[in-house]
Amino acid sequence: MTEAFRDGWAWWVIALAIGVPVLLVVLTEVIGALVRRNSPVAAPIKLLRNWVVPAGALFALLIFAVRSPADQVWVRVVATVFGFLVILLVLSSFNVALFANASPGSWRDRIPTIFVEIARLALVVVGLALLFSWVWDADVGGLITALGVTSIVIGLALQNAVGGVISGLLLLFEQPFKIGDWLDTGGVKGRVVEVNWRAVHIQTGAGIQIVPNSTLSGASFTNMSEPAGPYSANATVSFSTDDPPHEVITMLIDVADALPMRLHRLRASVEYAGSGSYGVSIPVVGPADADSALSMYLSWLWYAARRRGFALDGDSTDPVAEPARLVEAMAAIAPTLHLREDDTEALLDTARLERFGIGEIVLAAGVIPDEVKVVLSGSAVLGAEFDGGRIDFGTVEKGDLIGLTALTRERTDAVTVAAEVLTLVAIPLTSIDALIRTRPRLATEIGESLENRRRLAEETLAELGIDGKRIIEERRRSEGR
Repeated sequence: MTEAFRDGWAWWVIALAIGVPVLLVVLTEVIGALVRRNSPVAAPIKLLRNWVVPAGALFALLIFAVRSPADQVWVRVVATVFGFLVILLVLSSFNVALFANASPGSWRDRIPTIFVEIARLALVVVGLALLFSWVWDADVGGLITALGVTSIVIGLALQNAVGGVISGLLLLFEQPFKIGDWLDTGGVKGRVVEVNWRAVHIQTGAGIQIVPNSTLSGASFTNMSEPAGPYSANATVSFSTDDPPHEVITMLIDVADALPMRLHRLRASVEYAGSGSYGVSIPVVGPADADSALSMYLSWLWYAARRRGFALDGDSTDPVAEPARLVEAMAAIAPTLHLREDDTEALLDTARLERFGIGEIVLAAGVIPDEVKVVLSGSAVLGAEFDGGRIDFGTVEKGDLIGLTALTRERTDAVTVAAEVLTLVAIPLTSIDALIRTRPRLATEIGESLENRRRLAEETLAELGIDGKRIIEERRRSEGR
């Protein structure tokens, strides 16, 4: 026994028998604490406890306790396994230290995972080559030369495919766009739904367009989602040079500001480029809303231009403006206004036909109308506006009147929005006043209709737990009434 301690191998046996279990217990407690905190350091510590420490203990037992010859096969096998595990532990530790807690937006956060994996594989190969050279006295120079030549041959044979992969990796590293961004590559415009090594998948209105990474990396493209913030939907429209520019600009802004897609805190802008050409910029949330906003804007603009007599795209013709259509309309609304033949003849000089597109605001809330409109065809909804929203409480249909508060010289409490293509007969207030003076029954009917709409609005809001009277009073106070 004395000889065993004097030779030193007994001390190694005792140290391994006591030290290894204690070390494993300590590492187990450390891992438990790290897992509870969701720390990424737990992964390399688990590798250390489960594999490196047992393999290292076995290697120490063979070399220092049993004192096996270093050139013995089993000693070399254990040394190889232990060395490989140490390489994995070092790489895992570096990965955690460099990338696990990378700050968002930093270069470490932007590096694609594939780059890290390729670098890790290269280091593992180099480490194994050195390990085999030290443990097995292997000549790895020839192997490295063969691998290099093979890599060159494969690279030349697959240069086109590999070029696309490299381009994809560079795009992933640079990250000029991300999933959900809108791109305009010149020939393709849409939202990015997938990015891989080879190509970018872009969702267009006609399906998924596959754009190779090599195409994007070799050409310019526009990321319409950057910088973050409001996005402008732009359109160029033209009118006749006879249309007054300032009046056209006012109409263009009014129509754009009424769009539901427009950001409420920002107004549209218009620039006159001369020769009847105008540039319109509408602030919207993002590119996803741009196409729908422009589609609705251009359709509304067609109706608005005809109501004002402007020549959009050089065309000012309006089918409803024909005199025969107005005569037919007067005959249709005669029962509603209790018109006689002489009244109809008088109104033909002052009344006019108007059309509104779906969703257009026929009469805004908080204004004093200067005319009364009679619905000839189509329908509209009445809504109460508050806190940036709208609650619909009623409808107006054929034969109903819009702008009843013109007779009482009061501001409107509700907004009227066209639910479908709406055709109206607009009658100036002076003409309506003349009719009412000779038709008390018409005045009574208008007063009852106005009161019914107010009561309907209050009842609808009350069902939702909203004090309609309070909202109206607050609006009136804000308007200085």
